[in-house]
Amino acid sequence: MKKVAFYTLGCKLNYSETSGISRMFEQRGYKKVAFNDQPDIFIVNTCSVTENADKKCRKIVREAQAINPDGYVAIIGCYAQLKPKEISEIPGVDAVLGAAEKFRLIDLLDGFVKEPSSAKGKVFASPIEEAVEYHVAYSLNDRTRTFLKVQDGCDYPCAYCTIPLARGKSRSDTIENVLRSAREIAARGVKEIVLTGVNIGDFGLQNGQRAETFLELVKALDEVEGIERFRISSIEPNLLTDEIIAFVTHSKRFVPHFHIPLQSGSNKVLGLMRRRYRRELYVDRVNKIKALMPDCCIGVDVIVGHPGETNEEFLETYHFLNELPVSYLHVFTYSERPNTLALEIKPVVPLSQRAERSKMLHILSDKKRRAFYESQLGKEQTVLFEDEAVNGLMQGFTENYVRVSVQYDPLWINEVKKLRLTAINPEGVAEAEEVESISLFVHG
Repeated sequence: MKKVAFYTLGCKLNYSETSGISRMFEQRGYKKVAFNDQPDIFIVNTCSVTENADKKCRKIVREAQAINPDGYVAIIGCYAQLKPKEISEIPGVDAVLGAAEKFRLIDLLDGFVKEPSSAKGKVFASPIEEAVEYHVAYSLNDRTRTFLKVQDGCDYPCAYCTIPLARGKSRSDTIENVLRSAREIAARGVKEIVLTGVNIGDFGLQNGQRAETFLELVKALDEVEGIERFRISSIEPNLLTDEIIAFVTHSKRFVPHFHIPLQSGSNKVLGLMRRRYRRELYVDRVNKIKALMPDCCIGVDVIVGHPGETNEEFLETYHFLNELPVSYLHVFTYSERPNTLALEIKPVVPLSQRAERSKMLHILSDKKRRAFYESQLGKEQTVLFEDEAVNGLMQGFTENYVRVSVQYDPLWINEVKKLRLTAINPEGVAEAEEVESISLFVHG
């Protein structure tokens, strides 16, 4: 039995696909092992959004060679689609597989036989236009939370982004298949499913035609027994409709948490980025959510240092976010990507200014998160606890994405407990006490 190990860079979608590919190996008789457990085969799933993709890929390949010099190294993922020839020339790489090939790697690589050390890696990478099939994937990295892929690819040509070049056109699973996956996940005892994809609000495109909608999907998933929570990972503001917001407000299983990419609070920069909305729509979406769900957590993606962003336009973004009732920021520093429209935009923002703007928004994010956590103190929330314990403490998340830390109790692992949030510790994590215990004490 050959041993295979996996390493994943990048997003939740990559993790769901790695997990799906690993199950394909196990079904074919391979044994999945840890990366440092002398595997015969190393599969590295790469990312093109992550900065220094080339450097990270080379480092992981070197580590694989150090662990097992005779191990077979295959590179898949977004970076593999964008730069297959470049990756194939990295010493130690045996094969590179693009977007249309990665789910067929067991058949394509035929036993994973290493070539002489002087040989370059084999390349299996079709033009991205051939990546038209949809492949089911979900992660099973822990017992509490699973990332379920429902959509792939993107038809939005944002100026800074390589994802359409790396993953192809937007395409989706069917609602019937998603429900089947959700029930399989529920049968494994998982309590929370996070819906993921490249552009999940665009769910429903099959063979280039609109067959179903994201609203229809969430309504169907809300009826799945055995799953306590569904969480929407990220959804474009122009695709987050009033109907979706209203449904989540009253749903049985969808939690009050939205992650909504903004990228810039300046309409001029949004235009340069080729985003499909303006800041006024974003304000409208946030206000709609907060009107219906005052305790809803709202996360924001924002890019600093995009070409053409002046200091005044960055400050416009800063003040825009400062005034919005959002809960935290994911801050990305713009970095150049080959074959993107942003390379043609001038002026280019110096790296030092990009770093300073990033620092300012990270500080603002910490402030926003702290304020949101403080707004939840004294309130009763349900918390799903994870199975990791550090220094005698275990952690979990409320429905509205407040991280909570309590004394470790093995009976609470993968359980949803009703707690009252009481304080925020020095690490910025909420502390809580059990509501039922308080009630018994008071009346006892």
